[in-house]
Amino acid sequence: MDIPTLTTAELVLRILVAAALGGVIGLERELSDQPAGLRTHILVVLGSCLFTLVGAYGLSAFAGNDQVNLDPTRVAAQVVSGIGFLGAGAILREGLNIRGLTTAATLWVTAAIGVAVGLGYWVGASVTTVTGIAALVGLKRVERMFLPKLRGGMHRFTITMAPELKLAQLAEAVEFHGGRVHSLKIITRESGERHLVGQVKLARETPAQVVADAISQVPGVTEAIWD
Repeated sequence: MDIPTLTTAELVLRILVAAALGGVIGLERELSDQPAGLRTHILVVLGSCLFTLVGAYGLSAFAGNDQVNLDPTRVAAQVVSGIGFLGAGAILREGLNIRGLTTAATLWVTAAIGVAVGLGYWVGASVTTVTGIAALVGLKRVERMFLPKLRGGMHRFTITMAPELKLAQLAEAVEFHGGRVHSLKIITRESGERHLVGQVKLARETPAQVVADAISQVPGVTEAIWD
């Protein structure tokens, strides 16, 4: 089996292009204040690119050896498996809310971009990067503008909470009126004051004020602001 070779210039070019494309996605995650940001995405795309280069071009010393089974795609396949562990570390659970799924997906896509660049699939890598950024930036605005209206019955509330507040009691107060807690997030201010920001989905026939009054009566809720 003849293994193709790369010049030093071609090798350096592919590594630099991979870093640039992965950095674009990482920058968006960095600006969104995500745990996996610019440096993480650059390292992921560099690692996946180099693994692919080694598997496709770096084994020329073993060419012609019948005792060695060379498969250029095997290393790239292991990159796909390995990136799953890193993506899982980006997923966080905050109360009833799960964060980091989008960041985990961007790490997976970034690894794919690195593999594509390593194999010289420039168009695929470039189009995927542009499409990914469009999805991360453009669709976020679409979600904020249109999804709340399409979902219907979705309401946001902010609670100033005392230490004795129990999330289970809060959820029970919402569910008693046929609602469902969609997400919860605790924010601690510099003053030490803690706020609970959440979203609940109510049936269209359920007045939001009724649920707001019920939440206000939960022990540990000092103030509730309903949007």
